[in-house]
Amino acid sequence: MDTSVSVPPCDACDVVTVPTRQGLEAVDIIRRGAGEGVGSVLHDDGCDTLGFLVPPGTAAAWDVPGSTCTETDGRGLSIVPEPEPPVEGSDWLLPPGEADLATDPAVLRAALGEAARLIRAADSCR
Repeated sequence: MDTSVSVPPCDACDVVTVPTRQGLEAVDIIRRGAGEGVGSVLHDDGCDTLGFLVPPGTAAAWDVPGSTCTETDGRGLSIVPEPEPPVEGSDWLLPPGEADLATDPAVLRAALGEAARLIRAADSCR
């Protein structure tokens, strides 16, 4: 059974928001993995959260604890090479043009799960 998802152009990407620590771990996990790459990622100015651009429609089935997925319908989200951040008070961690446009939701889900396990293990060693 093929469960892979084709990542389409992201004219109306959804955004998965996670705590920064878990998000940075997930970025590293995805970058170290074989195959799918990480898409464009936003961070807020307070460095509290990261936002992963994912294909439109992801929000309808997103159920990863500790994260939220927001449907944008393209409202205010313009993804072109070297864009200004689409949300005031944010900036690009991985801007379009330096990353895949959107992260495959299945790849992100797996990476966030692994990141959460790594963080729990690290915190339990203190």
